[in-house]
Amino acid sequence: MHFNSFIEYLQFEKNYSPNTITAYTKDIESFFDFASKQFGYSEIKNIHYSIIRNWIVKLVDDGVSNTSINRKISSLRTYYKFLIKIGDLKVSPLLKHKALKTAKKIQVPFSEKEIEEVLNLLKDQDSFLGARNKLIVELFYSTGMRRGEMVNLKLIDVSFSQKTVKVLGKRNKERIVPLLPSVLKTANTYLTFRKSLKKIKDIDYFLLTEKGNKIYETLLYRLIHNYFSQASEKVKKSPHILRHSFATHLLSEGADIKSVKELLGHSSLASTQIYANNSISKLKQVYKNSHPRNSN
Repeated sequence: MHFNSFIEYLQFEKNYSPNTITAYTKDIESFFDFASKQFGYSEIKNIHYSIIRNWIVKLVDDGVSNTSINRKISSLRTYYKFLIKIGDLKVSPLLKHKALKTAKKIQVPFSEKEIEEVLNLLKDQDSFLGARNKLIVELFYSTGMRRGEMVNLKLIDVSFSQKTVKVLGKRNKERIVPLLPSVLKTANTYLTFRKSLKKIKDIDYFLLTEKGNKIYETLLYRLIHNYFSQASEKVKKSPHILRHSFATHLLSEGADIKSVKELLGHSSLASTQIYANNSISKLKQVYKNSHPRNSN
């Protein structure tokens, strides 16, 4: 199956993260397990599209969402492209496959008032956890970084002299994001408490737990969800919604979409355009309410 070579290809040529490589591996192994047990295939390169279609039907019957199925097929498509690249396959059986339709997810950003309420809850923090949690909220909202990016922030990535943070994004792409004076102030307070921790295991990392280990993604999700549950009635309360709020509020205030694209670490404007929808709606409302020729 050339699987070890494929993993090295994802790791070194595509620069995919360990989590992405693990997901791709599970998807492809799951498909091959289905094809070998149900239809007796011993080589994945010999499998016809009809078998893939049978797998899709099984996944649908098992209650797997169209979004998840599309992701699994994307993993499989990448593997077939790799087999073509190394000359082990001429044509991908997924050449004419069309992705399953998925409902568009409505991402509702937090309002400025909701964010202000959470920051008020975190005001005057005089403990390690209090200062760290306040910094996490401020960093998410003022930089728009992803959960994984925040988890992997290192001390050397934060520059007080330059007032910036270096963020390592997808595919190891680095970007420099400015830090507000208020965030730097909170960061300074946090670092003072950080020095008083009894034991620090992950000494190079910026944000730590009380035990001195680097923070992890579920901790960040739980923290944001808990704080924003006290200020917002929105169904989804996650770090990604804060990232969405960061982008939407910048665009609403007139920020250039290309600049927001760079701040978010997007590879294309199409990704950033998703965040522009709410700001465009707001602009339309302002236009409707303010234009002198509008008689409604």
